[in-house]
Amino acid sequence: MKEREITALETALAYHFHGRAVIEQALTHSSQAREQESQQTSESKYRVNDNEQLEFLGDAILSLVTSEELFQRFPHFREGELSKLRAHVVSERHLIQVAQRLELGHYLRLGRGEEKSGGRSKTALLVDALEAVLAAIYLDGGMEPARQFILREILAPELQRMEREGGTLPMNDFKSALQETLQGLGLAQPLYVLVQEAGPEHNKTFTVEARLNAKNEGQAEFVGRAQGSTKKTAEQDAARQLLSYLASRPQSAGAKLTRGPRSPDK
Repeated sequence: MKEREITALETALAYHFHGRAVIEQALTHSSQAREQESQQTSESKYRVNDNEQLEFLGDAILSLVTSEELFQRFPHFREGELSKLRAHVVSERHLIQVAQRLELGHYLRLGRGEEKSGGRSKTALLVDALEAVLAAIYLDGGMEPARQFILREILAPELQRMEREGGTLPMNDFKSALQETLQGLGLAQPLYVLVQEAGPEHNKTFTVEARLNAKNEGQAEFVGRAQGSTKKTAEQDAARQLLSYLASRPQSAGAKLTRGPRSPDK
């Protein structure tokens, strides 16, 4: 790869590589590697590394970081719900969008045959390259840069999109989970209060409070406060805060808390 191409890729990835060999390998398809090997003389034959092993490592890192982050963000979800959400985030359907946004196809090193067949736009090649690039970041800089890359480029944007569009996965049903939890504890349901509405008609921001055990407007055991582009979104985030509070509440340590809305297959 030319220096300016590596610099452009590092800008897109928001990561500077200390060693260039690993990122070049991450972008080398097997067709290019085998083509280079076929051009070698018998006296100087050596194996040219491609990105297949890095893809394997990157897939494992992506799964680990995604699992850990979802576990931390959604402590009330059941195992089946977490698995479904992780499967979506690491799916080819989602990862191809990330690879295209980063324009990885422009940087791929392909053999002539793969180049002619449109390899730079093939979903499988781009997703494999994305996972290999992730592994390259890990090998070059360690787990933290790799983790930050996953959160910034893969996980956070998709979770935000799903919340914004009211996705069908269970991540938006904190209100139902809170209702079940409070019923199980024998506590009253929360009071949801719209405390602020700001912005122009086409782009409003709603601020909602979810008040736990509110005896009157001025007193509550705990208040979750959140903003959203809709009242529903704000209420869900405020409910999530109440769930987190209840999970850490000393007096409820012995009670059976509802971890989340029940999944059809769980």
